[in-house]
Amino acid sequence: MTPRRRSLLAFVAAALCAIVLASVSHSQFVLNRLANLGVVIPADVRALVSLDDLLGLLPSYGVVITLGLGLAFALTAWLLRRGLGTPALLYPLAGAVAFAAMLLLMHPILEITLIAGARSAGGFIGQCLAGAVAGGLFAALNRAPNRKP
Repeated sequence: MTPRRRSLLAFVAAALCAIVLASVSHSQFVLNRLANLGVVIPADVRALVSLDDLLGLLPSYGVVITLGLGLAFALTAWLLRRGLGTPALLYPLAGAVAFAAMLLLMHPILEITLIAGARSAGGFIGQCLAGAVAGGLFAALNRAPNRKP
């Protein structure tokens, strides 16, 4: 497989991973707020809400995530070509920073935090962790078969 094709497939997998993790994190943080108010939410309802949110967020938040990760990973590749850092460290960091930047920029531009699950510190960290996991996945999948991590 060519390096370009490997990078593209790794990026698609990482972006999809980030979208799913971010959406599920959002859903569960919102549902936990309701549960803290005494609302009983069965596991099957949690699963259905997570799936519904994933489908609902995909066209908007999914695009924002994909663009944010694309920019972050491109900048990371540029840094790596200059010998700054390692992929296993920089790509997860770039994914987390991309999410933090996206969420922080949405508020002043739109005057609201659109991702309700990110309104608490825990929810914000959950979103950033989705980016970090996606970055780690990208680094792992993008590695040449004979190259060390």
